[in-house]
Amino acid sequence: MAALYEGYTLCGRVSGQSLSDSGIQGIEVERDNDHVIVTDSSRSVTLYMVSDQKPLSTWTVKQGQTFTCPAVYNSQTKEYVAVSDSKVIRIWKEEDMLLDKVFKSTVSSDIWRVHSIPGGEPVVLFKKGAMRLLDSLLTAPQQPIEEVISQDETIWWSTNLMAESQQFVIFTTEQKGNHFLYLQRLNPNTLQRYQLEREEPVLSPPSFCASYRDKHICLLYLYPNGHLYQSTLSVRNLGGVSEEAQALPLSRSLLLSLPVGEGPLKAASALILDEAHVAVVGVPHPSAGAGKDFLCIWNTNFQTLQAGKEMAGQIYGQLWRYSNKLFIPHGKMLSVIPYECPKSCLSSALGKLRQQCVIPSVPSWNKTEKNLTSTAPLEEVQKEVEELLSHADSQDLQFSVGHLASALVSRSLANPSFYTSDILVQLVRTQFLCHSVCPDLLLLALERKDYFLCQLCLQFFPDIPEAMTCACLKAFISMPDADAEKVTLEPDSISFMEALIAREHGEASVQNGFSSSDDKDCSDALEGDGKARISAASEGICPVELHKAALLNEVLQTAYSDTFLLPHLKDLSSRQIILFLQYLHYLYLRYCQDASLSKPDVRSPSLTQIMDWICLLLDAHFTVLVMTPEARGLLMSLHIFVKSQVKLVSELGKIEASFQELDKMKVKRDVAQYSIEIIELL
Repeated sequence: MAALYEGYTLCGRVSGQSLSDSGIQGIEVERDNDHVIVTDSSRSVTLYMVSDQKPLSTWTVKQGQTFTCPAVYNSQTKEYVAVSDSKVIRIWKEEDMLLDKVFKSTVSSDIWRVHSIPGGEPVVLFKKGAMRLLDSLLTAPQQPIEEVISQDETIWWSTNLMAESQQFVIFTTEQKGNHFLYLQRLNPNTLQRYQLEREEPVLSPPSFCASYRDKHICLLYLYPNGHLYQSTLSVRNLGGVSEEAQALPLSRSLLLSLPVGEGPLKAASALILDEAHVAVVGVPHPSAGAGKDFLCIWNTNFQTLQAGKEMAGQIYGQLWRYSNKLFIPHGKMLSVIPYECPKSCLSSALGKLRQQCVIPSVPSWNKTEKNLTSTAPLEEVQKEVEELLSHADSQDLQFSVGHLASALVSRSLANPSFYTSDILVQLVRTQFLCHSVCPDLLLLALERKDYFLCQLCLQFFPDIPEAMTCACLKAFISMPDADAEKVTLEPDSISFMEALIAREHGEASVQNGFSSSDDKDCSDALEGDGKARISAASEGICPVELHKAALLNEVLQTAYSDTFLLPHLKDLSSRQIILFLQYLHYLYLRYCQDASLSKPDVRSPSLTQIMDWICLLLDAHFTVLVMTPEARGLLMSLHIFVKSQVKLVSELGKIEASFQELDKMKVKRDVAQYSIEIIELL
């Protein structure tokens, strides 16, 4: 049975040029399905690691310049290719920082798209229908470009795919209300033109998608009246280049007749998932009220809705798929929604439809929902919810948990005397919740000082906004130690901190290029509180209470974007920043003294996360810290640390050439069980 799972926010979208513009031109997969390239509607291309929801690199063109088609990744050369201002091709590598200094070439005609697939050479499609392989185009950038389509014909959509070890480019055009499809094969070059059947009344398809299966190219196109059609094209026996008058009729079959609500679809899109399933966005849910936008999965074999997920904010009719994840812009964000489409039988497909129409199928849902929103006492609500959770299956829970949590949170916010901490904890532990489904949950937990619930949200929610992350940080760091000692938290998080604090210190050692004696030298140069703080850190004394430290560790492990986090960090006071930096400094020293503290099977911050947060805090508050006397000792200690790291890198650089030579040496295969070999490093 097809399913849509809880998603997460990959990034906040860039504002488009109009209300109907998502601000995103395109999304392309990079070296693997965990890396995607997002091109916005103006000046930037960003590489994201999907699993971490973190930008790895961003490249921007100058003010006044614009990317006019999505950037792609050339898997053959490990380079990125993009087009700015319709005619300027830019090519760069991941380590390049400035696009002004990378390779640029200006061509003679406007470019529509650059298409690239793994294992294939990028193809440049011009606005008048001509195509060139990228390398052949760059050998003579000003070569004349022929016009394949007529003057009043406009390209509507394009894609490329591999079929029988050959690369094909497909694009559709519109001319005076008629729609045409062009199928171009590369090496050998053949082009075939088809005409789509007219839809009465005359309507323009809002979306196209294509895939290759069973030795045919399958084309899906969705009309504003909700009709989803399929056409198939054989990739064999393609003739030569056809003239306009020789356009072949393209037959079609109706796959689905989707609901359209009160009027024609304005921003809808359909995407092929497999031979039996399509994802659709911007089409009303058959059992939901008006004014709600959904992402749905339909089974085309059985004509049934199998999964649906409400999307907050405006829908823009854009949808991408890579691996088992859907990428969808909505509201002010770009979300990633995992899905699966196992094979299903008719009975299960029809059963799922009934479940979608009555959400969920558990008999006591209506009574529970009524109690949640009424004045039923806390004990009765708790009993009803626990009974519902114990009898519902995982498919019911996936959809109902969000409704339960939202209802409980709404009533708790409206009624200060009503709060169901235990139930909310149960709902979070199901892992069917995320911040975007119930955005007020974490806010409520902070308001009620329910730090255990805060901890679970930070652990299980992959899409917490940076503003909420900073709100948690501020609440945790400001909590009095006396209150922190009374907080109940996850046992593993407390055990980690207890082990960290209780571990005995051995002799002073140097790890990662840093020695505790370096910190002592810094301490000797100070007086008063600064010296006391540095000495405490060197001696392994945690500057914050144990439970508070466990909560801060959860913040360190929360996904974030530097761009969105920095403005919120500036809201922290200098006292809060100094204390947090002291704790990060303490963690760094402990990790340097014992690298085994960070283990894969133990939930704990990594050394990289610690260093990233130190850099963020210094970026946000460096001027304030320099002007604050209490921060002098801390800054000097961090200066010593940076100095030691620079020295370490320098020393490693000196022996890098020797290691490279060792790597090049051929290993002797006739080595006995015991041997001595002398290697000379020149």
